[in-house]
Amino acid sequence: MPPPSLVDVLRHIAREEPLTATVRAFRGLTREHLGQLLDEAAEQLGGGPREAEAPASEPAPLTEPVSTVPSIEAVGPAAGGALNRVRVYSDGAARGNPGPAGAGAVLMNTEGAVVARLGKFLGHQTNNYAEYMGLLIGLQHAKSLGAREVEVFADSELLIRQLGGRYQVKSPTLKPLFQEAQKLLATFGKVKLAHVPRAQNAEADEMSNRAIDERM
Repeated sequence: MPPPSLVDVLRHIAREEPLTATVRAFRGLTREHLGQLLDEAAEQLGGGPREAEAPASEPAPLTEPVSTVPSIEAVGPAAGGALNRVRVYSDGAARGNPGPAGAGAVLMNTEGAVVARLGKFLGHQTNNYAEYMGLLIGLQHAKSLGAREVEVFADSELLIRQLGGRYQVKSPTLKPLFQEAQKLLATFGKVKLAHVPRAQNAEADEMSNRAIDERM
């Protein structure tokens, strides 16, 4: 078997490696953007563009039943027991879109202290599916903490606008997740939905990528 070319190595890194230290070293750089930069470098070396990827809106078949039970890293106890208000930062990642996917969420109290970090490996899925799963595991954990109010922050404009009623949900794969998210949000006394830049969602992004790398 011939040795891999530099183009092959760069594309493998772009698809499979977490590159967490590199993302941390460069402020504002996300894992997805770094993968794009590596792909562009491969093309400049003469590899040509990669084969067209399936669009994010297309549903991908599940390789196995997916549970919404995440791997949880409890960071600190809720002050005084149950939290009245919780901030949920959620994200999802799919390498290849569709491809190996992970959901991530980071919960904080109103002072900005991290309460829990959550991750869930999703098998072979799209990025939009992973985004919704990140939200679901975050909301479910917020309920388990006894939160009565929730603030949701995500860098997926599609997710936030669908939940806010500005976009319709046409994907048959996303509809059940959208409906489950609506049901969960309705159980809180007060809900805030906010779209944030990726740089402000770095911790949730890290958890979604860790979920893929560690098969959480």
